[in-house]
Amino acid sequence: MLLYVVELLGIGIVAGIVGALSGLGGGVILIPALSLLMNIPIEYAAGASLIATIATSSGAASAYVKDKLTNIRIGMSLEIATTLGAIVGALAAAYIYSRSLEKVVFVAFGIVLLLSVIHSVIVYKRKKPLRLKSDSSTKLFQLKGSYYDKSSKKIVKYHGSRWWLGEGIMGIAGIMSGFLGIGSGTLKVLGMDWAMGLPMKVTTSTSNFMIGVTAAAGSAIYFVAGYIQPFLLAPTVIGILMGSYLGSKFLEKMRTREVRMIFTIILLIAGIEMVLRGIGVA
Repeated sequence: MLLYVVELLGIGIVAGIVGALSGLGGGVILIPALSLLMNIPIEYAAGASLIATIATSSGAASAYVKDKLTNIRIGMSLEIATTLGAIVGALAAAYIYSRSLEKVVFVAFGIVLLLSVIHSVIVYKRKKPLRLKSDSSTKLFQLKGSYYDKSSKKIVKYHGSRWWLGEGIMGIAGIMSGFLGIGSGTLKVLGMDWAMGLPMKVTTSTSNFMIGVTAAAGSAIYFVAGYIQPFLLAPTVIGILMGSYLGSKFLEKMRTREVRMIFTIILLIAGIEMVLRGIGVA
């Protein structure tokens, strides 16, 4: 029993660090680890992931807000779509689990991650950050800000664009969050990075801020369906909080390309493992 708790704590710490560094919320590590390594049914792993994602968001986002990396205005404007999407996704997941179609979730989880790898590789090869021209949404939603970059020791000023496209991607992110039991930081990062042209560190930190709200919407439905187990949650959440705090400190001193490289490797490994399990190979 003690070994079991220690394993959950360790997995939580690793997931928390990864979630804080990449803006993913830790679910891409937690769900594969719990379901593939510890043979926990994926519906309970997803339920634990949603609650742990809230912990990740609380642990990392507080540090990012303090360091002024998070753009709260942008995050709240995009949260409308992710919250509504999370409710729809969670209801769909509850329907699938009630009919013992878990393999569908495994494959869907893996495909989402692998598609995200393609985008991440393209952006990683890009030597300069994406710069989009201001549009009407830039002024309307105040999609701008600045932060002090400790790695380059410079103040970085930025602005975003194409809010409407970012909001659309956030709606899909919310559905994926509720359906797969993750913070869906993958698509949130895509929406703010590619669609809106925000800097990677702002994207990562704002994603961490947003995922907690998104996960809270979906977790309520998982709780009613009986997929949230307190004994599984306790050590996992403690580990997640510890890891997310450490990860937020690492991010301040890391270069953007280093963060993106970690992000890509994790997506690739987790995506392959989940697809293989879904088709019955692993």
